Amino acid sequence: MIERISNSQLYHLILANVRELIREPGVLFWGIIFPILMSLGLGVAFTKKKDVITNIAVIGQNHLVQNPGDSATLLHSFFVATRARAGRDHQGNLTRTLLVPDDKLGSTTFIFHAMVWKEAMVMLKRGNLNIVLDEKNGMVQYHLDPMNPDAQLSYLKLSGMLNRSAPVVPEANAEIKPLTVSGTRYIDFLVPGLIAMGVMMSCMWGVSYAIIERRSKKLLRRMVATPMKRSNFLIALITVRVLMNFVEAGLLFLFAWLAFNITIQGNVAALFTLFIAGNFAFAGLAIFISAHTAKTEVGNGLINALSMPMMVLSGVFFSYHNFPEWSIPVIQKFPLTMMADGIRSIMIEGAGFAETALPIAILGTTGLVFFVAGMKIFRWH
Repeated sequence: MIERISNSQLYHLILANVRELIREPGVLFWGIIFPILMSLGLGVAFTKKKDVITNIAVIGQNHLVQNPGDSATLLHSFFVATRARAGRDHQGNLTRTLLVPDDKLGSTTFIFHAMVWKEAMVMLKRGNLNIVLDEKNGMVQYHLDPMNPDAQLSYLKLSGMLNRSAPVVPEANAEIKPLTVSGTRYIDFLVPGLIAMGVMMSCMWGVSYAIIERRSKKLLRRMVATPMKRSNFLIALITVRVLMNFVEAGLLFLFAWLAFNITIQGNVAALFTLFIAGNFAFAGLAIFISAHTAKTEVGNGLINALSMPMMVLSGVFFSYHNFPEWSIPVIQKFPLTMMADGIRSIMIEGAGFAETALPIAILGTTGLVFFVAGMKIFRWH
């Protein structure tokens, strides 16, 4: 009899939380539409196109004019030798356009803009330029950010052309084989990270903050007067949030499949199990954080203190191998890192249960430990 009442109680608690969730307009946007818009924007921005347009600033106009007379410069001689097309940009600056065709690696169009130094620095800071060229004492000076790979590539191409006074073309005896392996694009890297981050943020704010907010509004104080079991209350919150995460992740993957042709190369059952383990890990952490907290301001700080470092360090938007070598072993132990790496290994590397068994076990154990600890110290008011 008691078990039947308990099961009925859990069912109605889940149903009530589902109704509360779907009636909130913000859930539809932040949980479903926003991740899709993010994947669309970043996918389009960072998906490399075959043909590349590179903007270069040239200090002074004499280097680009048609007939500089006696003031001919090395840069002007280069533009004449390569037959770079003269024109003007939308700001009225003199330009020279040079097309370097390449059927295998993709054509590159260099657009040289005549500017003063101050204007060039502003455009460079805005990301509208890769390199600033200047010529002094018969030598071309290259001003660029050495940490910018696009600027480095542009420098290599430009320096090679200026030394030869002609566009660099692939060697005739060299055979280039473009890679066609699926899963090597930025969008293939991004979507698994967005799925993992969505689970973390959904559990942290959907479970943890929901409990803290109800406690701060004295709603939990009213619930304690009912025969509702504490475990049923917490399990209902987690269940609804996990179901919502499945919907959000499924719609995000469906969009990525339709827009970018992303597929799952590994074991789908392993992906499903890893997804459940990740949900349970973050739900357990959310319960533990909110077990005692009674003020929303403190709750905001705790949630951000846990989620923000992982969102930055765990390789959601870029590889965490860009960080110092000593920090990588620490970053790899974060729950978000394990989940994102596991999803990527399944989706783009073809992994299965053998490769993801360890992160599944660690995530599941993490969720269990923190859930039990949160249950022990949980208070209604």
